Amino acid sequence: MIVYTANKKEFIKDVKSEKIHEIIHSQFQRKLLRRASNSEVLSWQNSMQRMLPVLEDSEIPDDSGVHVEYNLPSTSKRIDFILTGRDAENREKAVIIELKQWSEVEKTDKDGIVKTWLGGSVKEANHPSYQAWSYAAHIQDFNQTVRDENIGLEPCAFLHNMSSESVIRDSFYDPHLKNAPVFISRDAKLLSEFLKKHVKYGDSTEIMYRIENGKIKPSKHLADSLASMMKGNREFILLDDQKLAYETAVKLASGIASGKKQTLLINGGPGTGKSVLAINMLVEFIGRGFVAHYVSKNAAPRAVYKAKLTGTLTQNRISNLFKGSGSYYDCASNSIDILIVNEVHRLNAKSGLYSTLGENQI
Repeated sequence: MIVYTANKKEFIKDVKSEKIHEIIHSQFQRKLLRRASNSEVLSWQNSMQRMLPVLEDSEIPDDSGVHVEYNLPSTSKRIDFILTGRDAENREKAVIIELKQWSEVEKTDKDGIVKTWLGGSVKEANHPSYQAWSYAAHIQDFNQTVRDENIGLEPCAFLHNMSSESVIRDSFYDPHLKNAPVFISRDAKLLSEFLKKHVKYGDSTEIMYRIENGKIKPSKHLADSLASMMKGNREFILLDDQKLAYETAVKLASGIASGKKQTLLINGGPGTGKSVLAINMLVEFIGRGFVAHYVSKNAAPRAVYKAKLTGTLTQNRISNLFKGSGSYYDCASNSIDILIVNEVHRLNAKSGLYSTLGENQI
């Protein structure tokens, strides 16, 4: 689903009318059947005005496609801005632009994570380069049309209120900056050059319409990819809050040697990606040499993982990775580094057939 779509010429006209935020909001209400927050409407007003000088470059074709608020399939995430057209080799391209209102950021020691002012306080958030890249990777992974028709995806981020590059382009974030460059307030011309590199000719083939309505190949079931992940291959891209939770867990795990006990609670409704996150963490911790188990009261997910891993890992190792929640009442103290517990609200008070063993599963 795309909230707003037009060609470049029409978009510029809408921005210059100073009603672009009203137009976007009208389409938002029509398609999502709800009103956007005042802060979101204000962000459209500000960001679209800042995109105006970027797109007014005459070498960006008038008939290139402009698309605002594209909902990633099977997620609640939306891409802020996409420009579509064809490059000098006539290859179809979609340039993904993550727009941010941020004026300042702080560096963290977590991969792809910064701190900035959000919702009334300083909070951790994905680095915009990681965010833009992860959105492009998600489309590439799950949109069959993009893969089959060789539509190129080019991510970047535009922090149009930020004047200093010292933190946002710190060398610590280089791996993500290489995947998706960041442009700050003074970089409007540089962003125009980036766009012209990928969109030399207009969009005459309805690229975004084909992406939006393209065949979505069902994502591999988590268990199908676990065997590959155990060999070190990252099968699932972590989006937004998943990435933040993952890096927080990795940070906590780094303090295990100190002997301090720590608990991280991750909350989310059905379909928010908790299982994907859990398996990514399991693989990461095992790769770092920790004794880590995936724990669930329900035997069904454990049975699926065991079935998929049969032939890849020994039965003994599989059993040592995936455990029932009643397996620990006679466990030696401090013998396990990390437990990743699925559906912790379903844990029992006690273990054993008659619920008489141990102290408390939690």
